Amino acid sequence: MGTHEYFDDPRNANVQISINGELYSRDDAKISVFDSGYLLGDGVWESFRLHNGKLAFLDEHLDRLLHGAAEISMDPHRQREEIVQEILAVIKANGMRDDVHLRLILSRGLKPTPYQAPWVISSQPTLVIIPEYKRANPRRAKEGISLVSVETIRGSDKVQNPRINSLSKHNCIAACIEASEKGGEEGLMLDPHGFVSTCNSTHFFMAKDGEIWTSTGEFCLDGITRRKVLEICKSNGIPSFAKNFTLDDVRSADEAFVTGTFAGLTPVVSFDGVPVGDGKRGPICERLQGLYISLVEDECSG
Repeated sequence: MGTHEYFDDPRNANVQISINGELYSRDDAKISVFDSGYLLGDGVWESFRLHNGKLAFLDEHLDRLLHGAAEISMDPHRQREEIVQEILAVIKANGMRDDVHLRLILSRGLKPTPYQAPWVISSQPTLVIIPEYKRANPRRAKEGISLVSVETIRGSDKVQNPRINSLSKHNCIAACIEASEKGGEEGLMLDPHGFVSTCNSTHFFMAKDGEIWTSTGEFCLDGITRRKVLEICKSNGIPSFAKNFTLDDVRSADEAFVTGTFAGLTPVVSFDGVPVGDGKRGPICERLQGLYISLVEDECSG
């Protein structure tokens, strides 16, 4: 499972899931087959981490959610604070405090018939919040993952906007399948111009001669953890650049790592079957992991 490898927690069998503000047991949490999210992948989603009783970087995640909804011309029919209250309600109902991952799904709502036109709709948007006790396997933070290049690319916003968390995940799923078939745990995807863009479920960084490189961000999701790593680099005097670079640059990297909300920073120890650097977590990645953990602790203190 790569960066998303986690410890199974028996408490998840009894979690309460919120659907439009109503709580349901895990086995009873269902939506209609006429929901536009199910029929068309028409909607957006967001993930959150609950740490020490607080949601890390809540405002930025909400900004991304609401921006994504606006990008697909979907009115959530809920104010920002109402969404926050629904999230907090499901956390409270489950008595959760730490090592919790929440997935929020906002679809356009029910359709009277299977049809793609977004104005053919018969309900307000559907809001689902799935909370789970989910702790990343700490072994991955040290031992890392294997990354492979894939032919599935990240397209422009004229195909499907790659900068929003769309429910339609076919592009990333295709890259994930391709990576698995090539023996990798994640796939490194290029943009339409042949430059490195992102991975199928995380953001990519490389280190070269003491510098940190990541993509321009034009063809990848506006990653919150990605943004935080760049902020950490700036505040700690670590040269960092959002720029165009190629697979050949990756092959000559001293270190590489990927980022995401769930696992934070995860080292990349091999690329296309060849060790990256020394084939183990490097000192820059280890330092940034510590700085990121400290940032989350500060964010969720008190």
